[in-house]
Amino acid sequence: MSIEGGGALMRPFFKNLLFAFLIFLVLASIFSLFASSPKKVEDISLTALVKQINFGDVKSITVRGDNLEIVYIDDNLAKSKKEKEASLSESFQNYGVVPEKLAKVNVEVKEESGWLFWLGNILPFLLPLILIFFFFWLIFRQARHGSMEAFSFGKAKPRLFGAEGNPKDKITFADVAGLYEAKEELKEVVEFLKHSKKFLEIGARIPRGVLLLGAPGTGKTLLARAVAGEANVPFFHISGSEFVEMFVGVGAARVRDLFNTAKKNAPSILFIDEIDAVGRQRGAGLGGGHDEREQTLNQILVQMDGFERETQVIVMAATNRPDILDPALLRPGRFDRRIILDEPDLKSREEILKIHCQGKVLEHTVNLEEIAARTPGFSGADLANLANEAAILAARRDKKSVGQTELLESIEKVLLGPERKSHILSKREKEIAAYHEAGHALVASSLPNADPVQKVSIISRGRAAGYTLKLPLEEKHFRTKSEFLDELAVFFGGYVAEKMIFNEITTGASNDLKEATELARKLIMEYGMSKLGPITFAKEGEMIFLGREISERREYSEEIAFQIDKELISFIKDAEATAKKILIQKRNILEKIAKKLIEKETIEKEEFDKLIKG
Repeated sequence: MSIEGGGALMRPFFKNLLFAFLIFLVLASIFSLFASSPKKVEDISLTALVKQINFGDVKSITVRGDNLEIVYIDDNLAKSKKEKEASLSESFQNYGVVPEKLAKVNVEVKEESGWLFWLGNILPFLLPLILIFFFFWLIFRQARHGSMEAFSFGKAKPRLFGAEGNPKDKITFADVAGLYEAKEELKEVVEFLKHSKKFLEIGARIPRGVLLLGAPGTGKTLLARAVAGEANVPFFHISGSEFVEMFVGVGAARVRDLFNTAKKNAPSILFIDEIDAVGRQRGAGLGGGHDEREQTLNQILVQMDGFERETQVIVMAATNRPDILDPALLRPGRFDRRIILDEPDLKSREEILKIHCQGKVLEHTVNLEEIAARTPGFSGADLANLANEAAILAARRDKKSVGQTELLESIEKVLLGPERKSHILSKREKEIAAYHEAGHALVASSLPNADPVQKVSIISRGRAAGYTLKLPLEEKHFRTKSEFLDELAVFFGGYVAEKMIFNEITTGASNDLKEATELARKLIMEYGMSKLGPITFAKEGEMIFLGREISERREYSEEIAFQIDKELISFIKDAEATAKKILIQKRNILEKIAKKLIEKETIEKEEFDKLIKG
């Protein structure tokens, strides 16, 4: 454990070491560039200099102390030294210089002092020392930073939104479409954060925790942020997985730091997303009672108990797995307010689409009500993705606005995935796919309790070679046994059509058979809709690890298991027989639908209805 942590701290150190080495190379190159002379300077004797003066080859002489800098007529350079005991004129006379020739030479005397002189003499010695000191400074700085990181593991780093965050991030209930009951429940939390005094004076206890329950994408985080926006208080957001570290005790320390931060900024909202990461039921996992996750959960429980009566901090949490949470989290005084977020209905979906279409250029013919009607079961996140995919599709087509066509195509893309244009079927496979989808569509249109067919296609999307799109006429919150039985028959429409037309079955029906078997098993074991009576035989897991069962316990005998299997086979055989009866009676319509699919690849609702009526 400590070796891995040390390795993590050493990686930035070696990175900085390499950086310092590169800086050293660059500075050394620059210094060598400036230190080198652009022209080669020859060192000559005083006798040779006198001869060159007498020949008239010397243009000028600059005297710097005992040093002589010589420039020739052809601009070449040289250097020499004069005698220390005598002046320059005396030295020239001693060596026999011709006075007339010397008079033609420009002789200039300059002082040897000045910062350039000292810099030129000291810099070659000082620069290496500076680089060495800079190198060691980087090493010690990194070591100090690493030691500080080691002691900052216990600090929580929540993201802040709301009053002290970016004003553009502020969200209110007006930005959350639908969820009317949930918003009504949360208005009293907003009221308490705004006017806590009137609640405390009457003796009311503040709500400690609010737990938001709902499927992924239903807007749990968005709704929590809207509460903070309505109350205009800071909103601290952290994920449950951010508490758990490889070091023991880090999660508990982060919980303490997080709650202290929220108390200092009270009134405030502390939001823990995906709380099931640390709030899973204790004693149900593979670890013992001292593992890091359970210590973190214990610290959360203690901190929520430790809230004073006047503390104006609301703890909100979100999860889509309430069944695995520890009972201690759900007791009164902790997360005793549980708010369920359902998937949006027709009206709510239309409002959500309006919000997500803001900022997008829509054509005047766009009908969001039709899009909402075609998207039952879509969550808020799915609708946001739909609007975005439609805008992307319109941009790819070089359009200036998003039309109804792009929105309708985006529904299929969100449901099934993008078109696989490279997945080209052979002529034989295309016929099989056409009859398969025609079988699904014909059986669905012939049964009274099946959803109406909206579209049939043999264009590959996702993992499907073709698809039949069925949508209910109205919102459904309950399903009847008749609807389930008709749905089972629709699953077998493609299988029976392949077998009837080609006298062969393919792997294309494998997913249909899997879905049908799972649905039939649910009718027997969960819904009590079989001959075995109103009894459930659902399996219960003995041990839960990472949210999934790894062992099973059956609370029924082998005889009951035999009857369950027998009833399962009965449901499957009846569904297959129903589909076979319909397709035999309407074989001519089946062939018309299949031929039209082979020709056009896609049939919309209006054209499909004409084929059925014809």
